[in-house]
Amino acid sequence: MITLTDLFCGGGGTTCGALKIRGVRVVLAANHARHAIDTHQHNHPDTDHDCADISQVMPGKYPRTDMLWASPECTHHTRARGRKRGYGEFTNGLFATDGTDETAIRSRATMSDVARFAEHHRYRMIFVENVPDARWWGPDEAPGAAFDTWVRSVAMWGPYDYKICYMDSAHAHAAGLGARSRRPRMYVVFWRKGDRRPDFDKWLRPYGTCDQHGLVQLIQSWKHTKVCSPERPWGVYGIKTGQYVYRCPRSECRHQVVEPHVRAAAEAIDFTQPAEMIGERRIPLVANTMRKIRDGWDRYRHAHGDGALLAPYMIELHGGGSSHRPSAQPMSTLTAGGINHGIVYADQEPAGLAPYELLPYYGNSRTQPATVPMPTLTTRDRHGLVGYAASLDECRYRMIRVREAARAMEFPESFEFLGDRDQTIEMIGNAVSTNVARDLVAMGVEALTGESVDMPSPYTAGEQVLSLTA
Repeated sequence: MITLTDLFCGGGGTTCGALKIRGVRVVLAANHARHAIDTHQHNHPDTDHDCADISQVMPGKYPRTDMLWASPECTHHTRARGRKRGYGEFTNGLFATDGTDETAIRSRATMSDVARFAEHHRYRMIFVENVPDARWWGPDEAPGAAFDTWVRSVAMWGPYDYKICYMDSAHAHAAGLGARSRRPRMYVVFWRKGDRRPDFDKWLRPYGTCDQHGLVQLIQSWKHTKVCSPERPWGVYGIKTGQYVYRCPRSECRHQVVEPHVRAAAEAIDFTQPAEMIGERRIPLVANTMRKIRDGWDRYRHAHGDGALLAPYMIELHGGGSSHRPSAQPMSTLTAGGINHGIVYADQEPAGLAPYELLPYYGNSRTQPATVPMPTLTTRDRHGLVGYAASLDECRYRMIRVREAARAMEFPESFEFLGDRDQTIEMIGNAVSTNVARDLVAMGVEALTGESVDMPSPYTAGEQVLSLTA
């Protein structure tokens, strides 16, 4: 039995994922929010719980376990809040006299609780989850200095070796399906010096299809930019705008760039839920929302008769670098600040087709009428429906539901959230994607026990995978 403590547990995403691994027991979960602890306890009654400000808890209050998973507050590390991160009198205390947000400073201070607990319990393995921007924790004149000091403050207590990993939840499918939403995160994994090193290659390399070599386990490839390099990795995935991509492991194709397999946001959407036609809304949508909807209409429609065939697409209302994306891709990152995704689709039957066209969610395949046989269904293929609309006004639009957001974060259908709607959205937006916790904990169990944890990914079941570089 491998035991685990879940600090800053939120509603329970980490625990949901960890418990998917046979032989793991989550002994204790702690968080400061009453609604989060109530939710966690309701869904995981076999785990002990403590509702407390962890910074005020003496580590000896909690039992020693093999593993620690800690998700210190990330809100004030990220740039997503729309303002520059300020550190104020960071070196002189927590209380700023220059107007710096003291809440932000205290939020970042939760990282130090990991070192306190490591000092007392000397866990065999520690996982720390946070946003990639946490790597640059420190004053403006020395970005990253505080983070480097923090890593050393944890590592000395094992003493531990460690590895800093950057991964998107949509790409975590070593032991099962990936998430139906994007969630770029940094994971710092500590293990005791002299112990078996976790097999990062086995558990953290996603699968993709190389044009020349077929299904392969991809390798992470860092770009040379002003903020990162292969020697100093940091950032998020993205062929155009990110700091790293994935490549085929084989040299014969010159390690070509390959996009990892992902799941579709449409898999999380319940298209039977009511949605108003855009042209029949009693209260018109605001101008910025309509602009994004029109942009999506112009991009994703295909002429058909007097109207258009339309694949469902997502509207993103949280700012950032994109405003819409096809529902064949994962949702963009879900946040704790509120539901920020809408879905646009056409539900009429196109004339001459019975009743819709099929849309493959993967690859570059074209739509095809539903009157022909459905293409072969594989472990990687999904198929969605394309509707018809004479104009944008005939399309339907609504915000996604809370349950759909939870589904995109891979919470089980049976998971019950306690608290009001805003609290539920907060728990979902702050959660660790359950599939990431599943894969990382599986990697840890394998390293600690020396026994292979074999949970074949749906992308590799029954198929030979080329996973070693040539």
